[in-house]
Amino acid sequence: MTPLPITFRQLMAPCILFLLALALSPSANAQKFAYIDSEYVLLHMPEYATAQTELNNYAIEWQADIESKLEAADRLEVAYRAERVLLTAEMRVKREDGISKKRAEAKEMQKQKFGVEGELFQKRQELIEPIQQQLFESLKDIASGSGYMVIFDKSNQSNMLYTNPKYDISDRLIKKLGYVPGETVAPEEDKNDKGGDNIMDRGRDAVNGAKNDARGRMNNAVQGARGGVTAPKGKN
Repeated sequence: MTPLPITFRQLMAPCILFLLALALSPSANAQKFAYIDSEYVLLHMPEYATAQTELNNYAIEWQADIESKLEAADRLEVAYRAERVLLTAEMRVKREDGISKKRAEAKEMQKQKFGVEGELFQKRQELIEPIQQQLFESLKDIASGSGYMVIFDKSNQSNMLYTNPKYDISDRLIKKLGYVPGETVAPEEDKNDKGGDNIMDRGRDAVNGAKNDARGRMNNAVQGARGGVTAPKGKN
């Protein structure tokens, strides 16, 4: 008889039992843990609000340019369809090529600006990385001074189903950064934008990664005295 394959849960069962035993041991109870809400912390940082505003403005401007190119292609197509029966085969090919070229230009611009490693990604790295490093250094000081083994982040897609406010050191981090808890700063709206809500919404959607990056980099930003400290990518 062929033996049944071992399931992932069965494979991990001894490890889980070991971790439970470790967590219940007297030495584990002596470890110090804490957590922060990085989204809440970032809202207190004027430099983060400024970075968001700048990224939003870039995204809105680029999205408007892309939509302008697409609208131009649509106008050409409408005119072409109205005149198509009057055109020679050669003229039709020329007009169709012109429409396709306009749409290709818009698609290429979208890739250059909003692609995986496009200009928005580069701008995001340039503007957000210094803020990430500032947060990391402050968290490292707090962890080192208080002997925290791990500092978690409850923001965004965290798996922390329950958190005791007693262990929330977000306000402590905010004070360490030199700000006052509760005094948040919002990104500026582009008052000169004429593109309408549709362009504004698309621009903002394009830069959501900025906030996610900043929060994500903090999830494992600090591991205290015993676990050591993990620096942001590219930092020693």
